[in-house]
Amino acid sequence: ETDVYLMFPTMSGNISVGDLPPVEIDAGAGDIFSHIKMGAMFYFEATNDDWAVSSDLIYMKLGQDVKSDGILVTGGDVTMKQTAWELAGLKRITSWLEAGLGGRIVSLYTGLNLQTVNEPREGSAKKTWFDPIVIVRAQGAIKDKWLLQFRGDIGGFGIGSDFSWQIQANAGYRFSKLFQATIGYRVIGIDYDKGEGRDRFVYDVNTYGPVIHIGFNF
Repeated sequence: ETDVYLMFPTMSGNISVGDLPPVEIDAGAGDIFSHIKMGAMFYFEATNDDWAVSSDLIYMKLGQDVKSDGILVTGGDVTMKQTAWELAGLKRITSWLEAGLGGRIVSLYTGLNLQTVNEPREGSAKKTWFDPIVIVRAQGAIKDKWLLQFRGDIGGFGIGSDFSWQIQANAGYRFSKLFQATIGYRVIGIDYDKGEGRDRFVYDVNTYGPVIHIGFNF
C-alpha cells in the first residue's frame, strides 16, 4: 500500500532557542496554510499474513508570526523546517490487532527573530534526533469495503526527545482492489528539551488536525 496524504494541522506549544525568551506557538490550520512554504507527506506499507513494515515521511517548512507575551516579547516571527521519517515493524496478534516497534528520526530547524521591550534579538538552532517507539494498531474492514483503523504510539524515553506520542484514527472506503480513500484525525506530540544556556533547545509542541489519505494497493 502506498498513500499520499494531506494534514490540516493546528500547532500549539512552546519553543525556545539558546538564551532567547521562550515563545508560545498557537497556529491554527488557516494560519499554517497561509504561511506554509513547502510540505510533503508520503506513506508506504508492505504486509503479509503475519507482519507489516511501514515507512512514513513528513516534511514541512513554515513561518509564523510571534505574538506579544505581555511581558518581554512584543512581536517577531519564527521559521521552522521539520522532517520526520518513521520506519516500523508490526506483528499481527489477532485478525484485527497488531503491535510492534519502530524508530522516528526528527530533524528540526528553528529560527527566531524577536522584538523585545529592550532590543531586537535573534537566534537559530538545528537539532536531529532518534526516537524509539512502541506501537499498537487495530484495524479491520466491513464487507471488505469500509475501512477502520486506530493507531497509537509512544516513544523518545529520553533517548532522543524526553517523550513523544501519537494517535491516529481513520475511516474510509475501498473503491477497488487498487484504490481507496480515508479520512481521519491525527495528533503528534513532541517534548524535546536539551542543552543549557546558549546551547539550549526546547520544542514542546502538539500538532493535530484532520487528515485525508489517497491510497493505492499493489
